[in-house]
This record gives sequence, C-alpha cells and structure tokens, in this order.
Amino acid sequence: MGKHIADTTVLHNGVKMPWLGLGVWKVTAEGEVEHAVATAIKNGYRSIDTAAVYGNEEGVGRAIQQSGVAREDLFITTKIWNSEQGYDSTLRAFEESRKKLGLTYVDLYLIHWPVKGKYKDTWKALEKLYKDGVVRAIGVSNFHVHHLQDLMADCEIVPMVDQVEFHPLLTQRELLQFTKENNIQMEAWSPLMQGNLDLPLLKELAEKYQKTPAQIVLRWDLQQGVVTIPKSVKEQRIIENSDIFDFELSAEDVEKINGLNQNKRFGADPDNFNF
Repeated sequence: MGKHIADTTVLHNGVKMPWLGLGVWKVTAEGEVEHAVATAIKNGYRSIDTAAVYGNEEGVGRAIQQSGVAREDLFITTKIWNSEQGYDSTLRAFEESRKKLGLTYVDLYLIHWPVKGKYKDTWKALEKLYKDGVVRAIGVSNFHVHHLQDLMADCEIVPMVDQVEFHPLLTQRELLQFTKENNIQMEAWSPLMQGNLDLPLLKELAEKYQKTPAQIVLRWDLQQGVVTIPKSVKEQRIIENSDIFDFELSAEDVEKINGLNQNKRFGADPDNFNF
C-alpha cells in the first residue's frame, strides 16, 4: 500500500513498481516536461509515465539523463499508440520510443487503448519485447474486464498492469476485483479527476486529516492497492501530491469515498473511442 515515496508494489513477474509516479499527459510546452520530471525526481519520485502520443518522450529522456539518478533506480513507462498497433508496427514504434527516450530498456510498455482487431497482435509484439529483455514488464491501458478476458484467453503472458481512468466518481469495482484476482496491478490515470475535486466529502475529509482533497484521493488510491500517477507541472503541486505517506484513511472513510461513484468518465469509454 505504500508508507514512503520509495515504496513499491511487486508485479507478478517480480519487478518492483513504485506506488506513486508522475504523469506527463499534455505536457508539451518547451522545457515544461523536463522541468516537471526534474522536479519530481529531485523530490523523491522514481516513476515517470509517458506515451508516444504525448509527444514528450524526448523531453522525458533528457530529464532522466540529467537527473543524476541511476537508471536502475527509475521506473519509466511508455505506451504504443492506436495508429501504430499491429505486430510489426508495434515493434517499430517501440524502437522509436526507446530512441526518443534515449534508453536501452523501458520498465513498462503498455497498449494505450484496446483497438478492435489489433490489440491481440499488438500484445504478441509486447510479449516478444519482454522476452527479448528490452522491456521489464508489459501491460495494457484502458482495458475493461471483457478486453482482459479476451486477451488472456490465448496470450502467453498475462498483463502485469492495467492502467485505467480511476477516481472517486469512477471506482471501477468489478475491474478492480478482477485485476486483483488475476494478479494484474491496477494503475490510476487522471486520479484527480482533471481538477474536479470540489466535492463536499473530500473537503470534509481534508479538514479531518489536515490534508488537501487531492492528497485524500491519492491516499484512497493507495489504500485500495492501486498505483497512482497524478500529473502536474507545478513544483509545489508535485511535492504536495507526494505528501501522502504520513497518514491513513480509516476503513469507514475509504468506503465513504467509494460511495461517491457515479460511473462518470472525464476521458473516453474504452468500448467507444474514436482516436
């Protein structure tokens, strides 16, 4: 669950993955991603989550190289975009991402969205990359239970991670239960609901625990065994988001937050996306 920023969960292949990471979605302004990643690493973060479609892998790579932190102490995630899915194209796209990041290996490589008719061939490419040792762990993103079941019906390697939209208004109980039963680590993107934190319960709990609503939500993630990767480019916010390891929500308060669920998405539905 995590009691320190350096704490990790262990994926089903034995690879350690930090409970907390920095997401860099839409961080594309000149020098912005380098500053965000450098700030995060300086303040104890060891996990950075990017993707080919974010257009900032090169900036992430520069920040990593300039950080002074040993490569083996960092956990770097990137993702294969929808237009590149398929076996051969995935292998090519991975090489492009690896080149942009300036890395010899990637810690976690994910299928970004479940593109119909393509994600199984894409997964076969990820299995090859894993066997070749250029990726330490492989997984998926935005996969519902039925996508996972379909993939697992004939894959060689069960996904190690499913990164999905997960927050108090979208608690995904069925998916969370399924991933736990199948030893797949669930990971939350947009855990802070793209800033829509103005909920009375979160304010009440923030006051009770002397924390911010954002910190309450991130702690709630961890206590359910969900890895979380809040995005920010502001130093104060990056530091604030990591200050979640010195308190614990009561079981009753965790259930209260679960009760906020509205099955509300701020992103696309994995069963109905057009990009």
